[in-house]
Amino acid sequence: MEIERKFLIDKNHLPENYRSYPAKEMRQGYVLHHPALRIRRELLLPDGEAKYIMTYKDKGGLARQEINVELPHDAGEKLFSKCDGHIIEKTRYLIPAEASDVSTGRALTIELDVFSGEFTGLIYAEVEFDSVDSANAYQPPEWFGKDLTGIKGFSNSELSQYGMPSL
Repeated sequence: MEIERKFLIDKNHLPENYRSYPAKEMRQGYVLHHPALRIRRELLLPDGEAKYIMTYKDKGGLARQEINVELPHDAGEKLFSKCDGHIIEKTRYLIPAEASDVSTGRALTIELDVFSGEFTGLIYAEVEFDSVDSANAYQPPEWFGKDLTGIKGFSNSELSQYGMPSL
Protein backbone atom coordinates (compact mmCIF):
# COMPACT_ATOMS: atom_id res chain seq x y z
CA MET A 1 0.00 0.00 0.00
CA GLU A 2 1.33 3.41 -0.97
CA ILE A 3 0.16 6.33 1.15
CA GLU A 4 1.60 9.64 0.01
CA ARG A 5 0.92 13.34 -0.25
CA LYS A 6 2.16 15.46 -3.14
CA PHE A 7 2.86 19.20 -3.13
CA LEU A 8 3.65 21.69 -5.87
CA ILE A 9 6.93 23.55 -5.33
CA ASP A 10 7.77 27.01 -6.61
CA LYS A 11 11.39 27.07 -7.84
CA ASN A 12 11.89 30.34 -5.95
CA HIS A 13 11.13 28.55 -2.65
CA LEU A 14 13.47 25.58 -3.06
CA PRO A 15 15.96 25.05 -0.23
CA GLU A 16 19.31 26.49 -1.35
CA ASN A 17 21.13 23.23 -0.64
CA TYR A 18 18.68 20.74 -2.21
CA ARG A 19 21.29 19.59 -4.75
CA SER A 20 23.59 18.45 -1.92
CA TYR A 21 21.25 15.57 -0.99
CA PRO A 22 21.36 12.04 -2.46
CA ALA A 23 19.75 11.97 -5.89
CA LYS A 24 18.81 9.72 -8.77
CA GLU A 25 17.89 10.44 -12.36
CA MET A 26 14.65 8.84 -13.40
CA ARG A 27 13.03 8.14 -16.74
CA GLN A 28 9.57 6.62 -16.78
CA GLY A 29 6.81 5.73 -19.16
CA TYR A 30 3.46 3.98 -19.01
CA VAL A 31 2.50 0.79 -20.81
CA LEU A 32 -1.04 1.22 -19.35
CA HIS A 33 -2.64 4.22 -17.69
CA HIS A 34 -5.77 2.68 -16.08
CA PRO A 35 -4.70 0.86 -14.00
CA ALA A 36 -1.19 2.29 -14.14
CA LEU A 37 1.57 -0.04 -15.35
CA ARG A 38 4.79 1.95 -15.35
CA ILE A 39 8.37 1.20 -16.35
CA ARG A 40 11.07 3.29 -14.67
CA ARG A 41 14.82 3.53 -15.10
CA GLU A 42 16.62 4.84 -12.01
CA LEU A 43 20.23 5.92 -12.09
CA LEU A 44 21.84 6.77 -8.75
CA LEU A 45 23.99 9.88 -9.03
CA PRO A 46 26.81 10.50 -9.55
CA ASP A 47 28.02 7.11 -10.84
CA GLY A 48 25.44 4.46 -10.07
CA GLU A 49 24.15 1.65 -12.23
CA ALA A 50 20.80 1.84 -13.97
CA LYS A 51 18.00 -0.13 -12.35
CA TYR A 52 14.70 -0.94 -14.11
CA ILE A 53 11.48 -1.30 -12.13
CA MET A 54 8.01 -2.19 -13.38
CA THR A 55 5.26 -0.83 -11.13
CA TYR A 56 1.54 -1.55 -10.96
CA LYS A 57 -0.60 1.08 -9.19
CA ASP A 58 -4.34 1.09 -8.52
CA LYS A 59 -6.43 4.20 -8.99
CA GLY A 60 -6.41 6.36 -5.93
CA GLY A 61 -5.36 9.59 -4.34
CA LEU A 62 -3.93 9.41 -0.84
CA ALA A 63 -3.72 5.60 -0.53
CA ARG A 64 -3.50 2.90 -3.20
CA GLN A 65 -2.03 -0.51 -3.89
CA GLU A 66 1.46 -0.54 -5.42
CA ILE A 67 3.49 -3.54 -6.62
CA ASN A 68 7.13 -3.16 -7.77
CA VAL A 69 9.18 -5.73 -9.71
CA GLU A 70 12.82 -5.20 -10.69
CA LEU A 71 13.59 -6.12 -14.32
CA PRO A 72 16.74 -6.99 -16.25
CA HIS A 73 18.26 -4.11 -18.27
CA ASP A 74 17.24 -5.47 -21.70
CA ALA A 75 13.62 -6.12 -20.62
CA GLY A 76 13.38 -2.63 -19.14
CA GLU A 77 14.66 -0.97 -22.30
CA LYS A 78 12.35 -3.07 -24.49
CA LEU A 79 9.32 -2.04 -22.40
CA PHE A 80 10.11 1.64 -22.99
CA SER A 81 9.39 1.03 -26.68
CA LYS A 82 5.88 -0.16 -25.67
CA CYS A 83 5.05 2.98 -23.64
CA ASP A 84 2.11 5.16 -24.58
CA GLY A 85 2.15 8.94 -24.20
CA HIS A 86 4.83 11.27 -22.89
CA ILE A 87 8.04 9.95 -21.31
CA ILE A 88 8.78 11.61 -17.97
CA GLU A 89 12.32 12.63 -17.01
CA LYS A 90 13.21 13.98 -13.58
CA THR A 91 15.84 14.09 -10.89
CA ARG A 92 14.69 12.97 -7.44
CA TYR A 93 16.44 14.40 -4.38
CA LEU A 94 15.96 12.60 -1.04
CA ILE A 95 15.74 15.19 1.72
CA PRO A 96 15.20 14.38 5.41
CA ALA A 97 11.80 15.82 6.37
CA GLU A 98 12.76 16.61 9.96
CA ALA A 99 9.49 14.93 10.98
CA SER A 100 8.39 11.43 11.92
CA ASP A 101 5.42 9.32 10.93
CA VAL A 102 2.99 9.71 13.85
CA SER A 103 1.88 6.07 13.70
CA THR A 104 5.32 4.37 13.59
CA GLY A 105 7.92 6.98 14.51
CA ARG A 106 9.79 6.35 11.23
CA ALA A 107 11.76 9.36 10.00
CA LEU A 108 10.05 10.85 6.95
CA THR A 109 11.81 11.70 3.70
CA ILE A 110 10.86 14.37 1.19
CA GLU A 111 11.18 13.09 -2.39
CA LEU A 112 11.80 16.29 -4.35
CA ASP A 113 11.17 15.69 -8.07
CA VAL A 114 12.66 18.29 -10.41
CA PHE A 115 11.36 17.56 -13.89
CA SER A 116 13.30 18.03 -17.12
CA GLY A 117 12.61 17.58 -20.83
CA GLU A 118 9.12 18.64 -21.86
CA PHE A 119 8.12 19.02 -18.19
CA THR A 120 10.92 21.45 -17.30
CA GLY A 121 9.74 23.89 -14.66
CA LEU A 122 7.49 21.41 -12.86
CA ILE A 123 8.64 20.56 -9.33
CA TYR A 124 6.87 18.27 -6.84
CA ALA A 125 7.59 17.16 -3.31
CA GLU A 126 6.15 13.82 -2.20
CA VAL A 127 6.14 12.35 1.28
CA GLU A 128 5.19 8.70 1.94
CA PHE A 129 3.49 7.64 5.17
CA ASP A 130 2.75 4.45 7.07
CA SER A 131 -0.93 5.26 7.68
CA VAL A 132 -3.67 7.53 6.41
CA ASP A 133 -3.85 9.12 9.87
CA SER A 134 -0.14 10.02 9.63
CA ALA A 135 -0.62 11.50 6.17
CA ASN A 136 -3.53 13.61 7.37
CA ALA A 137 -1.59 14.79 10.45
CA TYR A 138 1.49 15.88 8.47
CA GLN A 139 2.35 19.57 8.60
CA PRO A 140 4.43 20.42 5.50
CA PRO A 141 7.35 22.85 5.70
CA GLU A 142 6.78 26.46 4.64
CA TRP A 143 8.57 26.01 1.31
CA PHE A 144 5.90 23.54 0.11
CA GLY A 145 3.19 24.97 -2.13
CA LYS A 146 -0.29 23.74 -3.00
CA ASP A 147 -1.28 20.24 -1.82
CA LEU A 148 -1.86 18.30 -5.07
CA THR A 149 -2.86 15.01 -3.42
CA GLY A 150 -5.75 13.57 -5.41
CA ILE A 151 -6.05 16.57 -7.77
CA LYS A 152 -6.62 15.42 -11.36
CA GLY A 153 -3.88 16.12 -13.89
CA PHE A 154 -0.93 15.97 -11.50
CA SER A 155 -0.20 12.25 -11.16
CA ASN A 156 2.75 10.98 -13.19
CA SER A 157 0.36 8.73 -15.11
CA GLU A 158 -1.76 11.75 -16.08
CA LEU A 159 1.33 13.75 -17.01
CA SER A 160 2.33 10.89 -19.29
CA GLN A 161 -1.13 10.65 -20.79
CA TYR A 162 -2.12 14.31 -21.14
CA GLY A 163 1.07 16.37 -20.87
CA MET A 164 1.78 19.40 -18.69
CA PRO A 165 -1.20 20.52 -16.58
CA SER A 166 -1.99 24.16 -16.22
CA LEU A 167 -0.37 25.51 -13.10
